[in-house]
Amino acid sequence: MQLGIVVIDDRNAAHAMGLLKAAQRREWQTRCFLTDRGVFLLKDPAFREMLDEGKAHYSICELSIERYADEGVSVEGLEDKIIVGGQYQNAELVHNCDQVLTF
Repeated sequence: MQLGIVVIDDRNAAHAMGLLKAAQRREWQTRCFLTDRGVFLLKDPAFREMLDEGKAHYSICELSIERYADEGVSVEGLEDKIIVGGQYQNAELVHNCDQVLTF
């Protein structure tokens, strides 16, 4: 099973991260795409810890990073753990995953 999770709002961070962790415990392949306010997960220490574990494929919308840069959202230091791209990464996630959930 390959599960895709698209996060568009940081208010749902706990649910998205909980599902990512549960899927990984089941040894499912997981992909996560952050866009719009979902990029605020990069400021969450628990999410950054998940990035360090390297158990999922993570990508992020570059436009969203630029939009919220003044609010402290940055990929600095994460370049080797997350793909900074665009909506193509979102489309790729949808195409390659068996199931996709959006938060």
